Amino acid sequence: MSSTPPQDPPPGPEPVLTHADGRFLRSGRPHRVLAGSLHYFRVHPDQWADRLRRVAAMGLNTVDTYVPWNFHEPRPGRYRFTGGHDVERFLRTAQETGLDVIVRPGPYICAEWDNGGLPVWLTGRPGMRPRCSHQPYLDAVGRWFDELVPRIAALQASRGGPVVAVQIENEYGSYGDDHDYVRWVRDALVARGVTELLYTADGPTELMQDGGSLPGHLAAATFGSRADEAAALLRTRRGDEPFVCAEFWNGWFDHWGEKHHVRTVESATRTLTDILDAGGSVSLYMAHGGTNFGLWAGANHDGDRLQPTVTSYDSDAPIAEHGALTPKFFAFRERLRAVTGVPERPLPPQPRLLAPRTLPVTAGAGLPAALRAVSEPVHSPHPLSFEELDQASGLVLYRALPRLPNGTHTLTVSGLHDRAQVFVDGVPVGVLDRETASLGLPGRGERVRLELLVENQGRVNYGPLLGAHKGILGGVSVGRRLVHGWTMHPLPLDTWTPDDLAHAVSAAAPDGRAGFATARFTLSEPADGFLALPGFAKGFVWVNGTLLGRYWEIGPQRTLYLPAPLLVPGENTLTVLELQRLGDHVELRDRPELGPAEEYVETFS
Repeated sequence: MSSTPPQDPPPGPEPVLTHADGRFLRSGRPHRVLAGSLHYFRVHPDQWADRLRRVAAMGLNTVDTYVPWNFHEPRPGRYRFTGGHDVERFLRTAQETGLDVIVRPGPYICAEWDNGGLPVWLTGRPGMRPRCSHQPYLDAVGRWFDELVPRIAALQASRGGPVVAVQIENEYGSYGDDHDYVRWVRDALVARGVTELLYTADGPTELMQDGGSLPGHLAAATFGSRADEAAALLRTRRGDEPFVCAEFWNGWFDHWGEKHHVRTVESATRTLTDILDAGGSVSLYMAHGGTNFGLWAGANHDGDRLQPTVTSYDSDAPIAEHGALTPKFFAFRERLRAVTGVPERPLPPQPRLLAPRTLPVTAGAGLPAALRAVSEPVHSPHPLSFEELDQASGLVLYRALPRLPNGTHTLTVSGLHDRAQVFVDGVPVGVLDRETASLGLPGRGERVRLELLVENQGRVNYGPLLGAHKGILGGVSVGRRLVHGWTMHPLPLDTWTPDDLAHAVSAAAPDGRAGFATARFTLSEPADGFLALPGFAKGFVWVNGTLLGRYWEIGPQRTLYLPAPLLVPGENTLTVLELQRLGDHVELRDRPELGPAEEYVETFS
């Protein structure tokens, strides 16, 4: 199908969800959308049915989910729609649970997801301009929509499926004002078969609504408080439309090095009540947050520094990261039942948890020797970025052999994205974490093996730095002299197989400081648990070959969620890649520790 959709597609079946005179109608009957966000890509597929039952038990009638493009198309034309990527199975499971579905296909989703859901192979192309009427971008989106949208269209409510609404782009008014582009996305959805309700969602300000909304399509708002102000704004602009909070932020996400954000039950319930009392429809963001498994956590940028998002996406949601029903769940359930009058569904049981235990670790190959041994080298006169190495995430080990005269010399790295550990002849000498950063190196009048282990800490998912490149984007200099003659070892981590991981663990001798380590434990029956790494500093953890995510001693997150479906009866293996300081044991715990908390405060700009 052409990337330029037809302007007048053939008429399709009548949508199931409509609106008239300021209220929703479902199949012609008055209706209120009571939804909750649950992202299939943040939940193990074996747990989809359980989490959806919990959403329904809260009293919600709808679930909404984004669709992250990069999750499904890691390479151009190589699509993944099986296993944990089987979005159609997720939609059908929601329907079997008795839930309608709202789908938010982007192509940009934000969602604190790496690169806002856009593939790195796309944003890494020279001259690419995402989220506007840049023709190469539209061409790529068209090909992606050719693959995705018919899958969604086939499961629309008018065709017997659960999908009652589809979002056009995502909070575009917080990014740009290319209305031709937003209309293009609308037309692309319609041309590929979407006939159910189409809507936009933007912040509750004139500027944001002006940038993202489209005439003739429902305009919703996203916010966490001041529901009366949002309702007044939307009704002033669209008096004949229902008041819809497309994202009610009843909690918030976390960044490494900050505090764990929470929203009190009283505060969240009060705003939910305000939305409902105003006659509004609502989607809880999040109803169940889940986990940024692997390396999918994104990042923000506050204008001065990168703010990487943590592995947990618990978001202080009413359904906790491991499925536990929280006090917020019960408060919301009571409030929703008072509005709907629908009999309460039975409550699912609380999750079964592993018994706590301490596990000794066995040190494996040390850094950086292990990383040199597990990756084919790439040679270049100058340092190459992740994009030039065709690598989306993980680490790159850069190596050069400069001669350092006697004395102390200033090593400067320009365009560093995001963090570099510096080694000289295999010995760590410092850490750099600014875009332009420097440290002193002692010289002895001879060549040294200079290595920089650069970590991509998550791609920006929101704002003008969307698509920013990773690695060493400028150069490395000693004094005023650039260092040339580089060897790069790409280390994507999230594409490693169990065999790759086993090879890495034994690829070099332990060095006592950092590197790989393993721990083993036996189970008679798998259950959920939480992994703590006391004494470790920063790194990555795999369980039975699956990358759980990052850990970092700066917090706030202190434990990683360990889902039961990743465990097996019998022996299980944990593999750790520690970048700075190895501990001597890890702990399995029966409760999460997400760090010291602070109340989330909403701001708009």
